[in-house]
Amino acid sequence: MSEIIRIAVDGPGGAGKSTIAKLVAKKLGIEYIDTGAMYRAIGYKTSVKGIDPANLPAMEDMLSDTTIDFVGGSIILDGENVDGAIRTPKMSMMASKVSQLAPVRAKLVASQRQMAAAKSVIMDGRDIGTNVMPDAEYKFFMTASAEERADRRYKELVQKGIDADYDEVLKDIEKRDYEDTHRELDPLKPAEDAIILDTTGIGIDEVVERILGEVK
Repeated sequence: MSEIIRIAVDGPGGAGKSTIAKLVAKKLGIEYIDTGAMYRAIGYKTSVKGIDPANLPAMEDMLSDTTIDFVGGSIILDGENVDGAIRTPKMSMMASKVSQLAPVRAKLVASQRQMAAAKSVIMDGRDIGTNVMPDAEYKFFMTASAEERADRRYKELVQKGIDADYDEVLKDIEKRDYEDTHRELDPLKPAEDAIILDTTGIGIDEVVERILGEVK
């Protein structure tokens, strides 16, 4: 694509944002930025180092020595591919905790804005259209019922060989939804000019085509 375009995709966990965004990126030939993975990566490093997220000086010290990048669709934390390590219910909750911290948000949002300024991107997360890229050319808010989102996440974990319990996954989804929508810093909500896409009972291809139809 000759001109730089920015596509924001927001929504709760399990709505299919990452899957859809990756496919749209491939069809349009633009970069996919998984901001949720960035918060998961910070949560993962916090957990591995045994740092209490409430200890802001320790968090800030850790952040000053942290690098996050995307290579071939994989997230690289301090030079290491952590795709598998961050895709667990525990890391989902850790991501929710660290995403409420101002120093973490400041570092990652600055990084995300730099990416969006340099090239055409489709970026998914919780506050892309409302905070990270409020001037994005296209904004979408994807959602689905908590039960369907839990079922998708459960099947994803089982497929990866991770031991999972549907009821626990649903409980985690509902807890994450509450925390994301009630946090003080940039709570999860649709941008005023976002197109709402309820993916409950809708196939992936149909959602991709609806987004491509709007962009093209």
